[in-house]
Amino acid sequence: MASLDLIEAAAARLAGHVRQTPLLNAPLLDRIAGRRVLVKAECLQWTGSFKFRGGWSAVSALAPEVRARGVIAYSSGNHAQGVALAAALHGVPAVIVMPADAPMVKIENTRAYGAEVVLYDRETEDRDAIGAAISQARGLTLIRPYDDMQVIAGQGTVGLEIAAQAAALGVNGAEVITCCGGGGLTAGVALALEARAPLMRVRPAEPAGFDDTARSLAAGTRLRNARAAGSVCDAIVTPTPGELTFPILHRLCGAGLVVTDEQALRAVALAFAHLRIVLEPGGAVALAAALFDDSLGDTVICTGSGGNVDPALFADVLARFPA
Repeated sequence: MASLDLIEAAAARLAGHVRQTPLLNAPLLDRIAGRRVLVKAECLQWTGSFKFRGGWSAVSALAPEVRARGVIAYSSGNHAQGVALAAALHGVPAVIVMPADAPMVKIENTRAYGAEVVLYDRETEDRDAIGAAISQARGLTLIRPYDDMQVIAGQGTVGLEIAAQAAALGVNGAEVITCCGGGGLTAGVALALEARAPLMRVRPAEPAGFDDTARSLAAGTRLRNARAAGSVCDAIVTPTPGELTFPILHRLCGAGLVVTDEQALRAVALAFAHLRIVLEPGGAVALAAALFDDSLGDTVICTGSGGNVDPALFADVLARFPA
């Protein structure tokens, strides 16, 4: 199982290869939210997402002879880019299985990092089956986007940084909201904070209609979404919480938070207006919850987990929601 020891080992391997991203604050965002809001800007990470942490952690943990044969991953874009760059920097081949409706910027960037991209229809095809078949045929190691202990450990390094950065600001207790798909980031951060900042409670945030984690936490068992696609928050649309991640979430997390697509888009615009960072909608759902959910406390830390937004969509959002 993922643990603090595994996260600390991942942090040692990541040292010098990942950016320690800032914990940002803006008085005008605080005024809108009615609380202090601190944003962990993982959109400034290599490849524009926290996913590079998990990608590097998993690739670097492989035995050299296994790593040399290459890796395969499936992803709507951010895990794809994280694994692709990690593989390229290790000098090994990578195959990435991506939905055909993923934002073109993510598909193009994944190819630019040197990976072979295999596209599929997420409504009619099974990415797990496609990935497993290619892995077996070519002898590639499958790196899952969240149900992989080394990936969870890599994402947990975000939690180590949050604990240290918040303590430096005098913040020891807060609700920590994570953008949540399959739960790799949420599980890793929760494990790290359990040890390093036990007064902090992690709350997963998801888009309405794709709130499988929130519903699963309430039910105490893993539930599935009715649809496979249909939210602008494509980066965190997954069918169900992970087998490895859900037990961690169930033990450590508070109730899930749900935001609308429009709230996520408003958060994208407000993050640019007041923090001057670029977030994609799926990477802004935690900030949306921090801004618009009246049930939260006086101090909230949230992840700005990804910034790989389609340029045309970003321009449209800024036009629709002027500061």
